[in-house]
Amino acid sequence: MAEPGLSLPPRDIPTPLPDVTRNRLPTLFEVLSRRTHPPVDLFSFYIYMRDQQRSVDYLDFWLDVAQHMSLCRHYVRELRRSVLIGTPDLEQESRRSSRVLEALDNLGDLPAAGPSAYPSEKEREQDAQMSAFLRDQPSLGIHDSPASSRDRKTQGSTPHHITDSNSPEHTVARTDLRASVEKILYTFVLPGAEREITLPGSITTDITREIEDNGRDDPEVFDAAKDYVFQAMERDAFPGFLRARALGNLIPPTIIARLIIGLISLFGGFWTGFILIFLDYARLTRCWVILPFTIGVYFLASYQYALDPFMGLLGFTEYTPFNFSRIREPYVRKLIIKRSLMVLAITAIFDAALCVLFIFVPGKRL
Repeated sequence: MAEPGLSLPPRDIPTPLPDVTRNRLPTLFEVLSRRTHPPVDLFSFYIYMRDQQRSVDYLDFWLDVAQHMSLCRHYVRELRRSVLIGTPDLEQESRRSSRVLEALDNLGDLPAAGPSAYPSEKEREQDAQMSAFLRDQPSLGIHDSPASSRDRKTQGSTPHHITDSNSPEHTVARTDLRASVEKILYTFVLPGAEREITLPGSITTDITREIEDNGRDDPEVFDAAKDYVFQAMERDAFPGFLRARALGNLIPPTIIARLIIGLISLFGGFWTGFILIFLDYARLTRCWVILPFTIGVYFLASYQYALDPFMGLLGFTEYTPFNFSRIREPYVRKLIIKRSLMVLAITAIFDAALCVLFIFVPGKRL
């Protein structure tokens, strides 16, 4: 269950650019861009940051800024359509706006993640142009929502807003961008905020001044903070996430439970074995020690490698207690299978050694 006020990113959002041929572990940018599959997808990373790293506010900040970027793209895309299609009789100042907007085509097709790790230089340039346009927009005389000019043309003639685009009927207004940027500022950035994240003082001061004093609402205002948060997650959280999800398939509560069960079973095996030896039972009777030794060694090996080998061979991983999902990332599936076979081999060797020792050692009745 998510904590109050937190919302998990949807698990079933389709990956925009899935790479099923990737013969390596994914990067943090690929995870944040939803280009990976379970168990190294964004949903898994969110759960890891929330339950194990205890720093989900950093990821939520990233996701909110990425959502603000998408909101800005939607706004500019709708504005471009309204200017280029709905208002052919533009004044001279608006014509200059249309030339700027015409260069911002295909904004809706870009991924919403990343301040500095763009897949291509073209995408970086397009986002920079969009931010520059939003900063300069007041001087261009465009203050209304993207469809305001068309609304004025159709007002009184039709009861509903008519658009030829595939966007929602209620388009994004400039006030929505302002509300979005202020929400991020007051939730994550300002000192004493509800979910304040640790940022260098200079970054916090710059963001606050640009938003509150200069009235900026373009996504570039958060670039320094996004770079800092990205590097912090990449350095402090992401390596542990890959170890936990790409090399294992168990979560900490389950791992601890296996340690307890393994130690109890192993103690039961030793206790039973010594009793059977010192009471001089037949070797056939002593074969019963195979059961506790096998359970004990198996669970201790699962604890040591954070991996259940049988579950790994079946292609499943554990998200939360008693909540399992299939491993769909091909390279991770190969790693898990190899490690599962290794854990089974180690289990068989240690189990066989203990069983041979306690079954075939000569008995002596005390």
